[in-house]
Amino acid sequence: MKRINQYQFDANQLTIHWEDGQQSQLAAIWLRDHCQMPDSRDPVSGQRLLNITDFPLDLTITNVIQTDDLIVIDFKPEHRSEFAIDWLIENCYCINSQADDRSESYKILWQKKSFEANILKHSYPNFCNLPEAKIAALQSVKDYGFAILSDVPCEEGEILKVIAEFGFVRQTNYGPLFEVRTTVNANNLAFTNLGLGCHLDNPYRDPVPGIQLLHCLQSSTAGGESILQDGFMAARLLREENPQHFDTLSQQWINYRFQDADTDLQARVPMLEVNDKKEIVKVRYNNRSITTLKLPSDKVTAFYAAYRHYAEILERKELQITFKLAPGELMLFDNTRVMHARTAFSDVGTRHLQGAYSDLDGLYSSLSVLKSQLLASQNAQ
Repeated sequence: MKRINQYQFDANQLTIHWEDGQQSQLAAIWLRDHCQMPDSRDPVSGQRLLNITDFPLDLTITNVIQTDDLIVIDFKPEHRSEFAIDWLIENCYCINSQADDRSESYKILWQKKSFEANILKHSYPNFCNLPEAKIAALQSVKDYGFAILSDVPCEEGEILKVIAEFGFVRQTNYGPLFEVRTTVNANNLAFTNLGLGCHLDNPYRDPVPGIQLLHCLQSSTAGGESILQDGFMAARLLREENPQHFDTLSQQWINYRFQDADTDLQARVPMLEVNDKKEIVKVRYNNRSITTLKLPSDKVTAFYAAYRHYAEILERKELQITFKLAPGELMLFDNTRVMHARTAFSDVGTRHLQGAYSDLDGLYSSLSVLKSQLLASQNAQ
């Protein structure tokens, strides 16, 4: 464990020199705001009991002492805080950057050759009964953006039971789930036998559903292969090949819309969303759902050049994986990152999938809790 070599303080700052040579310069206001004492933090939830307005911005440090595993700080106005040294190591902003586990930096970006040894499939019975198996499948969604479950019962509505294993159903205008099969006068091209290009679902919703599931119940048609593609990888290639095009798609907001007799959904968002570090965090690409583009006159040509470039990258076969879902297989994917598509299929035979949506926060929460429980169980043995 990292230890303190020496420390010093003045009214405005505590400086810690760690034995490995790193240094922390912690502002007095930050230390007071992060006080861990029972009068500042609820001991059960860990949530703050005080508002930032409950102490002055110009508060000062009056004294600091170190015990074996604590740093004790006195403040003016009068207050005493005790910080575990382990807590300071884990939370100090000088030696720890803010985490954004939704961004490209925390993902494994992939293309077709990444799965030359075949796409890993996860047993659904194991997923339901073995914590390690569930962790492996959910971790795959977090890292790669998708997972495929096998041996899922071919029963209508089973997809909702799958969601209940890790999160909550995101109900939409289609209901808790939707049918993917050929429909006369369909209100969405997804419900025809036409091929569909790479896209993400529902960019016209705010917020967009973070997870999509597709469960194959029947598949006896010719064609209808599924295609998956890493939208983060495609966006990274766009940035490498033409940074200006990347900036255009991350800075220019556009409108998406879906309408039918009972629904009118609209959202105005960028095609590529980045965080404060300019890391990719979300992709919204669905050419079928972009409504009339009403851009400033001096932005139109640049936008179409960037849009066309990204679309051409998405058509590169070396970036796509293609496979056919068999009855009893279910694919679960990050709808803010992994694009899906399908080839056209014949009128002969039956192709029936059920789809549903969930959200990433439920999956990420379940994964974190499962990993913590497993670690606690292993440590207790």
